Amino acid sequence: MTSFVLLCIALGFMAIGMPVGFAIGVASLSYFLLPATIMPDITAVQRIVAASQSFPLLAVPLFILVGHLMNGSGITPRMMVLATTLAGWMRGGLAQVSLLLSALMGGISGSAVADAAMQSRILGGPMMKEGYSPGFTGALLSIGGLITATIPPSLGLILYGFLGEVSIGRLFIAGIVPGVLLTIALMIATAWVSKARDYKPVNDRLPTFAEVVAAVKTSFWAILFPVWLIVGIRFGLFTPSEAGAFAVAYAVIVGGLIYRELTWAAMVEALLLSVRDIGMIMIIILLSGAFGYVITFERVPSTLAELALGLFSSQTALLFTISGFLLVFGMLVEATVIVMLLTPILVPVITAAGIDPVHFGLVMMTLVTFGGMTPPVGVSMFTVCGILKCSYKDYTVEAIPLFAAVLAVVIIMILFPDVVMFLPDAMMGG
Repeated sequence: MTSFVLLCIALGFMAIGMPVGFAIGVASLSYFLLPATIMPDITAVQRIVAASQSFPLLAVPLFILVGHLMNGSGITPRMMVLATTLAGWMRGGLAQVSLLLSALMGGISGSAVADAAMQSRILGGPMMKEGYSPGFTGALLSIGGLITATIPPSLGLILYGFLGEVSIGRLFIAGIVPGVLLTIALMIATAWVSKARDYKPVNDRLPTFAEVVAAVKTSFWAILFPVWLIVGIRFGLFTPSEAGAFAVAYAVIVGGLIYRELTWAAMVEALLLSVRDIGMIMIIILLSGAFGYVITFERVPSTLAELALGLFSSQTALLFTISGFLLVFGMLVEATVIVMLLTPILVPVITAAGIDPVHFGLVMMTLVTFGGMTPPVGVSMFTVCGILKCSYKDYTVEAIPLFAAVLAVVIIMILFPDVVMFLPDAMMGG
């Protein structure tokens, strides 16, 4: 009961505008000040400090830095050329290009909001000039960011793996197939809308083999990055945290020595932007350490696990129930906050029910990230609509076919766990 009250306090503080990290921190620290609490106050400080003493957590600042370095290294325009060559011939050409670009950038950016903002600035204006409605343009560019957040290296999966003590390497590999499925499903939905509205292709024919080869050569070093990432983790060349350090070095070498577009000014800007983002995320992570300790001390996970095992005889029914809760919660609260608050609670519950935490992690991260693209308080939705100056009403109405495509993929992931698990099981063992 105490834990539920603390959760309500944290959400209440967020609702009145308190920064997320401080809302979680104040709610957590208040527990240690209660007269009935048997633990000394110093425990709260110890748990906050302990949350910072994690080698896997190094992956978060490193991959944030990689995303900013890649944006200044000339990789994005090269990926754009490749995406246009491969998908520009399809009906709704620019829309299809944006989805393929999200898939290609998934191994670089790792952030749905960053990808949506970047694509809105690059493709938003040209799409609307080609006759795409502002609502559909905004919805497509926002929801397309979900692909980026699923394909490794996903920052959300790193946090989930850290908090739930789940293999980040297996999570990275497991994200590949769902990311591809999301890309295909959204491209099918986009083709359906484009056919109904007669949205034209960018190119009037299929690309020739020579054109594809030329586009691949142009973006070769960028494409190679996620390949190195997966191969390195699979064969034990580096851990996910060490992969982040490798990625930083790779971005500097490719951008500075090969493409020669990563200038000193761009590197300084990338560092400044990274410090801002890392500071915000790390405050949330550290203050969540005390909250997670309280949740565990109050035996919330074990109590919920016993309750769930008593109510649900089917793993599928349990997954659908939790997924429905995550979908609604994701519409109201930012994805990072949900991961921080609920991962320590839900992972023991699903593990006790015999569900693989890697499988659940992909379902959870897809749903809570998707919540950022839906009303009423989707961060990605606000970002894209602000850049494109489209109304939230138009965005919501135009997004319905894309919403349906995402939910169809989630249902497939729940009903057929092997869709998520066969790749990590094949590459890293069951």
